[in-house]
Amino acid sequence: MSTTYRVTGMTCGGCARAVTQAITEAAPAATVDVDLDRQTVTVEGTDEALIKVAIDAAGFGFEGRV
Repeated sequence: MSTTYRVTGMTCGGCARAVTQAITEAAPAATVDVDLDRQTVTVEGTDEALIKVAIDAAGFGFEGRV
């Protein structure tokens, strides 16, 4: 099951790569899709707490489920 979360502070492809890398390092089996226009990330294969920690550690704002 995939879940979409609002993530603030992403402005470019580098930001999208940083968020993707942070999540996949924390949860290697996760599937990650970043939408810069909507400021969201859709993740499948891991839990919300782990995603929040990874996004916060990467320097972006985790605002919860969309």
